[in-house]
Amino acid sequence: MDITSDSHSQHISRQFNQELEELKTHLMAMGGLVEKQVQDAVFALLEGDTRLAEQVRDNDRQVNDLQLQIDDECTRVLARRQPAASDLRLVLAVIRATSDLERIGDEASKIARNALLLSESTSTIRGLVEVRHISEHVRKMLRDALTAFARFDTDLAMQVVREDELVDDEYSSAMRSLMTFMMEDSRSITSVLSIMWVLRALERVGDHADNLAEYVVYLVKGLDIRHSDPDNLDPQVLKKS
Repeated sequence: MDITSDSHSQHISRQFNQELEELKTHLMAMGGLVEKQVQDAVFALLEGDTRLAEQVRDNDRQVNDLQLQIDDECTRVLARRQPAASDLRLVLAVIRATSDLERIGDEASKIARNALLLSESTSTIRGLVEVRHISEHVRKMLRDALTAFARFDTDLAMQVVREDELVDDEYSSAMRSLMTFMMEDSRSITSVLSIMWVLRALERVGDHADNLAEYVVYLVKGLDIRHSDPDNLDPQVLKKS
């Protein structure tokens, strides 16, 4: 059974409708927070803003608290309403999505911690161009995945899924370049290793955005595509209703 953005407005219980809408609203709020965490962490790194890096690191608790709050709301909905079909998929998708968003928050904290380490470096920092480029790519993936979730848009979700392969290629290329830098200049090893950890964190943000997009397909179509090659999926099955 496919669903659209209007599918959850047909319940006899107006309170049930409100509870489902609140789940989506709170998930989007959490998504907005972790997106800003990633943006601020990268900005702090690129601009050497230690105060902002500390703020990102300290704000991770807010992300964790939101996950606990939303998970508790989902548990109450499951216990009180015993949802079925598309409503059950919505609750399950929200539970899965909060886990990925919490992990994105963790990755933002890792970037912030490395920004603080790099702020103490006295040598030229290699790899900042790659950090800027990949960060812009994965932040767009995250933003599009959240938009797809809010709109039940499987077309946009599949775009995000396909983008993840490009990010993986960019990450591999950047890592090869940084390995070359380290071999050419041993003095750069410490700072390059920090940049490598940052790039790894950004690549993981892309992976979690990909997961979010896959949950949209599950939510709307009832299809689990987590271990499928996106190029082998039937476009007619995935076509937005």
